[in-house]
Order: sequence, then C-alpha cells, then structure tokens
Amino acid sequence: MARPKVFLYVQNLLGIGHLRRAAAIARAAVAEGFDVAFVSGGIPVPHLDIGGARFVQLPPVRTIDDNFKVLVDEYGHAIDDAWRGRRRDALLDVFEIEMPDILLTELFPFGRRQFRFELLPLLERAKISARPLKIVCSMRDILVTKSRLDRNLEIVKTIHKYYDRILVHGDEAVITLAETFPMHDRITQPLEYTGYVLTPTSVGDTGNGGTGEIVVSAGGGAVGRVTLPEVFRLRCETSFADRPWRFVTGYHMPEGIVDDLVARAAPDVTVERSRPDLPALIERSDVSISQAGYNTIAELMAAGTPSVVIPFEGGIETEQRLRADLLAKRGRLFVVPEERLTAESLDKALREALNGGRRSRTTVKLDGARRTVAILRRLLSE
Repeated sequence: MARPKVFLYVQNLLGIGHLRRAAAIARAAVAEGFDVAFVSGGIPVPHLDIGGARFVQLPPVRTIDDNFKVLVDEYGHAIDDAWRGRRRDALLDVFEIEMPDILLTELFPFGRRQFRFELLPLLERAKISARPLKIVCSMRDILVTKSRLDRNLEIVKTIHKYYDRILVHGDEAVITLAETFPMHDRITQPLEYTGYVLTPTSVGDTGNGGTGEIVVSAGGGAVGRVTLPEVFRLRCETSFADRPWRFVTGYHMPEGIVDDLVARAAPDVTVERSRPDLPALIERSDVSISQAGYNTIAELMAAGTPSVVIPFEGGIETEQRLRADLLAKRGRLFVVPEERLTAESLDKALREALNGGRRSRTTVKLDGARRTVAILRRLLSE
C-alpha cells in the first residue's frame, strides 16, 4: 500500500525558526509512515534534520533586514519578475512530480504575502488536481498583527477559497488566534491547536558541554547580532563573571562578529557557531539566556532550565515580546527587554532564574509534531 504523500512548503527569510518547526513536523510524519517532500525556498541551513523526508531546494531567497521589504537571491541581488517566474515554474514542476495527498503551506496565507506570485498558482493547481488532496495551513502560535482591513480580508478569502484545515502550533490555554488575528471570527474552516512543536533533546545530542554552564544562544543568529555580543560584553560586569559561559551564535551571525567574540573569549568562555544539539545543551545547562523565538521557547518549556529571555523587537516584530511576557506570567522564565539590557538587569534576572530552580514539566502542550501528524492522517479519511 502506497504511503500518503505530503508536500510541505516552507520559506524562511531571516531566521531559521520556520524551517526548524517544519523539519520537526517532517520527521514526525515520516516516522508515522508518510512520504514527505520538504520543499524549501530559503537560504540552505547546514545539518537540518528532516528525518527521511526528501529535501527539495527551490532557488533560495532571503530578506536583507528585519522589515522584510527587500528580498534578494543567494548572490545578494534583488529579485525581479523574471526570477519570480522561474521560481514559480520550479515550484509547480516539483508539485507535478510529487502529486501529493496533502499540500501543507507553512504560515501562508497568514504570512509570506510576498510569495503570492508562486503560492496562488500552486493552490490553483492543487484545486484542479485529478488526485483529490487536502490543503492545510501550518502556522505558529502568534502572528505579527496586521492593522490593515484589506490585508486581513485577503487572508480570510484565501482560506475560504483554498484551505481545508488550519493548524495552529500552539496551546489555546496560552494564547488563541483571536488575540493576534482580528478577523478570526470570520474563518469558517476547521481550526485546530496542535500544541507546540519542538525538537526532542535526543536529536543530534553529542553529550558534550552545557553542564554547569550559562548557555547564551541566538537561534539562527540573524536577529541576535546586537543582543548576543552585548551579553558577551556585559557578563564581565555581573556577579556571574567567574562562571563558565558558552555562546552559540547561530549560522547567520556575521562572521566578523563571531571572529571578534572568539578573539576576546576568556579561558572559561566558549564560542561556537552552531550546535545541532542545542536543545540538549540547554537542558544540561545551569541557566539559559536567549531570545524568545518559537522554537527556543518551546525547548525551554520542555527542558525546565532556569531561563532569561531578551525578546527580539526589531522591525515589525512583536511576537517574541508577547510570547515571552505570557510565559513570564506563568513563572516559566524571566524577561529583560532589549532596551533595558544592562549589567544590572542581566544580573538580577540571572539571580531570579537560578533562585527559582529548575521548572517542573509544564502543563503547556508540547507534543505538537505528533498531534499534527495525527490530524493529517484523520484529515485524509474525511
């Protein structure tokens, strides 16, 4: 009997959070007998674990800053209509080859509006497919709230025209879609909360490092280029200066910044570009300092490690601060806003986190990958 096929489309533009969440879903789907095509449109990320899924790289594109207005290809050239046409055709060609049972678009239509040039033709092609298929939106827990009525109406109309199911990878007990999408009540398609999707600590674990350390991480590194070096500088002014520190910069941290940190690192300070086993590293650490992206927060909740977060608030981003504040109210972590980051505020937050000790396993739902796959299988039988 043929395995059900999933066509998973994901486009990361700045960080790697969307890619890592999609990869966790792909691994879970393959483990449960699905045949998964992992179709990525972002700049490639080394050591991405997608299990036994097939990786398909579209012509890659990224944003030049945190305003997401200017997109460039892998050579740094601004994309134009000719580029868009080539990529649309490449995506449609892959779809024709795969002919899936489920088309899953990560974030779209709630985000990635710049990619309507290829996603709307893809959705149109899926709707007329001779092989019946389900179309699913896979989205994170919190959206960047849009104030424009026309844009929100566009999202609702796209959902109604094309989609069979909306999957929110969060816990409604923490936050609901209604709190960041003003037209939630106009969505008539079934919407389900899967719980948070996270990378298990067993994935890629080397067993090396973390124990007794303060671990500072910046996700993919693209939006940590200010915060992480500032924490590196401030550590010497805190009462924790004599503790062992480990800084994991992320793949996209500018090379010059990484080289500077390595050159200035004291004997008890480790600087690494990346750790595929970062969740396990954080779990072993005495305390974690990080930003408040989706994957990082999910992994912190699972680990129970005392945590200080410095949410990224650049450009149009609001989701990290909102997520961090919600979990701080639950006593899961301590927040230091970017604009208030000083040696004093960092020291205070570290003391509070360590005094609170390791957290017991949270009641927040963290089995989002497994629940997502169960929903997809159920959807095929409807």
